[in-house]
Amino acid sequence: MKQLALDIGLATAPTLARFFAGPNEAALSHLSLWSTSTIRSPVPTYLWGESGCGKTHLLSAVHEALREQGLQVGCLDANMHNPPLFEEAWSAVLMDDVHLYNLEQQHSAFNWFVNALTPASGMPRWVLAAGALPPADLKLRDDLRTRLGWGHVYALQVLSESERRSVLRQEADARGVFLSDEVMGFMLSRFSRDLGSLMQLLDNLDHYALQTQRAITIPLIKLMLESE
Repeated sequence: MKQLALDIGLATAPTLARFFAGPNEAALSHLSLWSTSTIRSPVPTYLWGESGCGKTHLLSAVHEALREQGLQVGCLDANMHNPPLFEEAWSAVLMDDVHLYNLEQQHSAFNWFVNALTPASGMPRWVLAAGALPPADLKLRDDLRTRLGWGHVYALQVLSESERRSVLRQEADARGVFLSDEVMGFMLSRFSRDLGSLMQLLDNLDHYALQTQRAITIPLIKLMLESE
C-alpha cells in the first residue's frame, strides 16, 4: 500500500492545551504566557523547524486564544494574495511560512512588522512568525530577515514515534475512539507522519467508523481507502 500524504490540516480546532509539547515545552510555555497576558510583548517571536513540528498548529492556537479574548489579529501566510495594510485595531500580528513569501508578501510583512512595533497609537503589538529555516538562512529581504531574528527564537523539534503515539492516543481518547497499538503502528508506518495529516486521518476514520458502525481496525482503514 502506498503512503498517503493527506496534508490537509487538523480537523479539530488547534489549541495550546491540545498541543503535545514533548521537546518543545519552552516554546509552548512562552506562547501560553504571551497569548494570555494583558500586556502584549514588544519583542517578536519566531518559530522554525521542518514540516510536521507543529508551527502552524501553534500559530492557529494562539490566534484562537486571542480571538476568544475578543482581540483582532492580523494574519499573513504564503497563500494570501494582495495582503491588506496594517490595521491599528490589531492586537497582534501572526505570519506563517515566511520562507515562502514572495516580494509582495515580504513588503507587507515588513510593513506590518514596523507598524506593530512602532504603532501610530497604543502599545507595541506582538509579532509571532514561523518558517522552515532559522532566521539567518531565510531567503528574504535583509530588513525583514533581521527583524524576524532579533527577538525570541525557538527551534521546534519533530516528535519521536513514541511521542506521536501519545498524541494519537490523546486525540483518540478526546473523540471517545479506541485505537489499538496495532492500528497506531499501521497508521504511523503506512501514512504521512506529519501530525496534521495523522489528525486528519484519525478524524476521517472516526467518521467512517460511525457511518459503518464498526470499530477502527486495519481492515476498516483499508476498506475506507478503497471506498474513496
